[in-house]
Amino acid sequence: MTTSVAIHTYLEQQREIVEKALQTVFPTEWTMPGKLLEAMDYSLLAGGKRLRPILVLAAAQAVEGNDDASKRALPFACAVEMIHTYSLIHDDLPAMDNDDYRRGRLTNHKVFGDAMAILAGDGLLTHAFHVVTQAAKLGVPPERVLAVVQELAKYAGLSGMVGGQVDDMLGEQGVTSLQQLENIHLHKTSDLIAFSLRSGGHAGLADEKQLEAYGLFGRNVGLAFQIQDDILDLTGTADKLGKPVKSDERQEKVTYPFLMGLDESRKRVVDLTKEANETLLQAGLAKPDKLIAIADYLLNRDH
Repeated sequence: MTTSVAIHTYLEQQREIVEKALQTVFPTEWTMPGKLLEAMDYSLLAGGKRLRPILVLAAAQAVEGNDDASKRALPFACAVEMIHTYSLIHDDLPAMDNDDYRRGRLTNHKVFGDAMAILAGDGLLTHAFHVVTQAAKLGVPPERVLAVVQELAKYAGLSGMVGGQVDDMLGEQGVTSLQQLENIHLHKTSDLIAFSLRSGGHAGLADEKQLEAYGLFGRNVGLAFQIQDDILDLTGTADKLGKPVKSDERQEKVTYPFLMGLDESRKRVVDLTKEANETLLQAGLAKPDKLIAIADYLLNRDH
């Protein structure tokens, strides 16, 4: 099993690969408004864990244990980070969560204004689909690229992340059951993580059984990730999180600790992580160890 030190090293190495690739996603030969490019880069290159793109690369490599697969998956990794970043820009807007800080610095709209922040998010969302198509140039079969385009539209869109955001917005004060809250976060958070795993699987030429396992793994890891976020909002520090703590409490949001209590929430994170890892071990993957280690790392994270 990968040690704690080794997984930290791996995550940092993969993060650097993703950071380097993200700096090249906008074609230099295109004509683009300079301020728009500046606003998109401000948030896209702001750092962070890069969890989703790293999961793309790890999922690709795990299928046959082949590093070439993770290289083919790099456009998918960049695309999912662009989708994630656009969602954060829009989440932070006054009409949504009205946050002033993200990743330790001013949110996009605080620097560039509401209108430019909206357009920066729109630009990242749209360009992500262009970036996905570039995987064909790296050897991903066209039918796999098309599958990833379709899945990105689904998992990030109406029945996925956007739908989850809408359910959250409409039901914020009306959520009264754990089932309602879980359904919101399965779409708001888990769907994009499930997509990350599945897109990496497509780059690694995974079979249907493996793709299904990746979807289930992503579902459970995503839900565990969200519950841990809720826990950290109560128990973490602003320095480590890069944003104010207890914001959910101040906004009177219904969270897992609110409904379940801290102890039961922590137990749920452990159970979901265990289920996720067991799913991978039964999928016939050549090298699932990095993905399992990432899930365990997320279980114990403090930021």
